[in-house]
Amino acid sequence: MKRNKMIFAYISIIFIMLIAQGCATVGNDSLREESESSVNAKLTVGKTTKAEVKDMFGSPIQTSYTDGGLEIWKYVLSKMSADATNFIPIVNIFAAGSSGTKKELTILFDGNGVVKKYNMSESPIKVRGGILNQ
Repeated sequence: MKRNKMIFAYISIIFIMLIAQGCATVGNDSLREESESSVNAKLTVGKTTKAEVKDMFGSPIQTSYTDGGLEIWKYVLSKMSADATNFIPIVNIFAAGSSGTKKELTILFDGNGVVKKYNMSESPIKVRGGILNQ
């Protein structure tokens, strides 16, 4: 009886590890609960400052500048899950992949450090691998 419980515990642990291995999140976690409408409620063109944006979303994952010297901040969050075919022996060699969503917030600041424009997008993404998807 004790041996059966040990075997069940080992199988359970292996199953949990396989499931946990199939998920990954990369990027700025502050976007996790955000949507286009929630960002619209937080940011106001001509009013919201860099300091306020940093308080809301943290540091950007990328900073760049326009030709005119205006600053652009970018926030990105990708959440991926392994497809079921990844866990089927031999099949995963031919057709593996992951799918999920990508959220991206891009903010353009004017010369005074105030939001001039912004865009929030959320889109489905798929990554394919394996011999058949090359």
